[in-house]
Amino acid sequence: MFDSGFAELIVIGVVALLVVGPERLPETVRTASLWLNRIRRGFNDIKREVKQELHNDSVMQELRKTGEELKHDAAAVHQDLKKTAEIAKKEAPGVKSSEPGDNSMGQSKE
Repeated sequence: MFDSGFAELIVIGVVALLVVGPERLPETVRTASLWLNRIRRGFNDIKREVKQELHNDSVMQELRKTGEELKHDAAAVHQDLKKTAEIAKKEAPGVKSSEPGDNSMGQSKE
């Protein structure tokens, strides 16, 4: 995070000792470390949420892409079936085509 070495930490400690005083220095260090941990935890939470949102966004984009591909494929199959039905009608004009729910294909009514 910060590029600080041992010498910089000694200088910060001496300045803190002079400013805060030896009596309150341990309490001040504890309070500062608590705040730093809270800030670090907050940044980690934000980072995790952003990663999750980016992952969710990429998943949603993939789902949309797959949905569009499926729609395109279904339309192509529908067109192929239409063409096949038209060809079958032209080749066998005397045969009735059965509609969905029509039980007249090979079954006799009793």
